[in-house]
Amino acid sequence: MNRTILITASILGLISIVLGAFGAHGLKALISVEAVQTFETGVRYQMYHAFLLLFVGGSNVISEKTKTKMFYLVIVGLLFFSGSIYGLATNTLTGFDFKTIGFITPIGGLLLIVAWLLMFIDFLKKKPIV
Repeated sequence: MNRTILITASILGLISIVLGAFGAHGLKALISVEAVQTFETGVRYQMYHAFLLLFVGGSNVISEKTKTKMFYLVIVGLLFFSGSIYGLATNTLTGFDFKTIGFITPIGGLLLIVAWLLMFIDFLKKKPIV
């Protein structure tokens, strides 16, 4: 599972850089300043969670069960949170009205919060090394 988590983290980081560059250079002429800022929020949270997965995949402190749960929570959370933000920010450029699925943004955020909470709980369960 660690290999899968690390590969996924690398891909998420790579996509974050590409989307960030696209937002900074390609979208500025196409959407409003507020929409670009919204898009950048999605990129930022995606990168934060790429770093989280890099930590999780490289950690020996987090249990395998928690790693697996966190992995899926982060993937679905990012798809819902950042994915919907990307859609909402670029809504004027597409034929699909992303406002109809805007309700998934907070669900994605909640899934990301739960992933962090699971890691915190896993840390609390560990016996301190004396």
